[in-house]
Amino acid sequence: QVQLVESGGGLAQAGGALRLSCAASGRTLRDFHVGWFRQAPGKEREFVAAINWSGGSTYYADSAKGRFAISRDNTKNTVDLQMNSLKAEDTAVYRCGARTTWRGSPIEDPEAYNSWGQGTQVTVSS
Repeated sequence: QVQLVESGGGLAQAGGALRLSCAASGRTLRDFHVGWFRQAPGKEREFVAAINWSGGSTYYADSAKGRFAISRDNTKNTVDLQMNSLKAEDTAVYRCGARTTWRGSPIEDPEAYNSWGQGTQVTVSS
């Protein structure tokens, strides 16, 4: 497993931007595909975006397409999520997860992720 720590959350106004970062320790993040999920109070965990080990493949939820961008820097052992044009409904705790397979189970399936960070709160005011 790999230890993950998220950072970059906070308060933003609607229409604004935030950049989240997922930092790994214990193992090189190059060994893992990484996804971002979010969970708002009273709602189920929701897939946001994912990126494969090399950064050559990305996948987004419909709610994130055109507004969010996932990227990684394997030399820094980090995966970032740039969030633009934020909406109030983006308010949630955002967590990154790591998985060892890109295929075989849906990218959106949180059960396919083996390691998780503690999460970072994102609050968007309207």
